[in-house]
Amino acid sequence: MTVADWLTVLTTTDAEEKADALARGAVEARVAACAQIAGPVTSVYRWKGEIETAREWQVLFKTTETRYAELEVYLRGAHDYDTPEIIATPVVRGSAEYLEWMERETAG
Repeated sequence: MTVADWLTVLTTTDAEEKADALARGAVEARVAACAQIAGPVTSVYRWKGEIETAREWQVLFKTTETRYAELEVYLRGAHDYDTPEIIATPVVRGSAEYLEWMERETAG
């Protein structure tokens, strides 16, 4: 694999318990090697023509390009938002040991 084959994937949800469930479910399904939960954060966004402010928790998943589609399917099915944030960012550098661990943990 090349470095671009690893991703971090971000989503948000409105409760810490939901963030934990999303994180645990993805790791249990091996569509993510790891998930980190941060929050609460304040999100400001436009929704249905109105400016909204919400308290949310961010979940950052570590996965591989080969498992991304399955992670997205999992998140769409498990998430309760109409349009959940699902943003993937390529990993441009990382320790070989950690990237190898990610690959092993998402191998299925």
